[in-house]
Amino acid sequence: MQPADAGIDTAGVTALLGRGRTLPLADLRAAVGRLAAPMDTVAAYHFGWIDAQGRPSEGDGGKAVRPALALLSAEAVGAAPEAAIPGAVAVELVHNFSLLHDDLMDGDEQRRHRDTVWKVHGPALAVLVGDALFALAQEVLLELGTAEAARAARRLTTASRALIDGQAQDISFEHRERVDVTECLEMEGNKTGALLACACSVGAVLGGGDEAAADALHAYGYHLGLAFQAVDDVLGIWGDPLATGKLAWSDLRRRKKSMPVAAALAAPGVAAERLGELLTADAKKSQAEFEDFDETEFATRAALIEEAGGRAWAEAEARRQHAVAVRALDGVAMAPGVRAQFVALADFVIERSR
Repeated sequence: MQPADAGIDTAGVTALLGRGRTLPLADLRAAVGRLAAPMDTVAAYHFGWIDAQGRPSEGDGGKAVRPALALLSAEAVGAAPEAAIPGAVAVELVHNFSLLHDDLMDGDEQRRHRDTVWKVHGPALAVLVGDALFALAQEVLLELGTAEAARAARRLTTASRALIDGQAQDISFEHRERVDVTECLEMEGNKTGALLACACSVGAVLGGGDEAAADALHAYGYHLGLAFQAVDDVLGIWGDPLATGKLAWSDLRRRKKSMPVAAALAAPGVAAERLGELLTADAKKSQAEFEDFDETEFATRAALIEEAGGRAWAEAEARRQHAVAVRALDGVAMAPGVRAQFVALADFVIERSR
């Protein structure tokens, strides 16, 4: 899915994401350390800092795309990346709140190649720790006590509400026979685009940038989020389980109406008709019946989605959203080197595999 003019700076992106993991880490750990026991250790397990037995660990804490963007957005308005650390911590806390709840709602037993929190510590603690991270995010920003922090907190609150709206839409779609592409893009813009947009603007706000610059970076992040989600949707059906850490055909197992599915159902032809018939029948089955499906059932659905053009549409949409995101950067007068890093990160998003 590489854009024709892309020359991805892999080393630069690796360094940028590395900074997103390391620079806010002390503050992130300090925030999590405020939680009452046992929520502090459960959260530490989720972040990969300890194993299930409480021993120090260097587990996979994720790619850190959101905190990396928050730090970079401060530089876009001429501030030091350190100015955005509270914003980077806040968006990472909200992101992980959503992961804890999503894993439980979706019944996912694995994340980042190890058992999810609800599987290890139980559903009740997964819910409580998610709620606590959500509250901590606002606390981290508002305790700064500045006008910029208040502006940043408003942006985070709006993004959080949109994220929750998106999750509710996603769940409702699982029990519908059909979802059109417009509905799918709205849901994924809420579920993924909103928080990435916030990450891209919150650092600019904390760095003293004006609303016009923050809004332009917000637009970059929103469309980057849709590109990210389009790639994620492709991986959710055709991704290698060894790379994704999830079961083969994972989104089909959960009856997700993702971009490839919505696009395939909207297409003319026999493959789309047959897919529609299968998904209509699937919607009437219980989850227990659905989980008894043989692998060939999922393979058949994936093949029909691809034949109807759903995979190609999602890959093209990733490229389109990537282009819109990059154009949005023109709204900020930033140093060429900083702009190059935004572009490199956008390229990475649509080329990644996991």
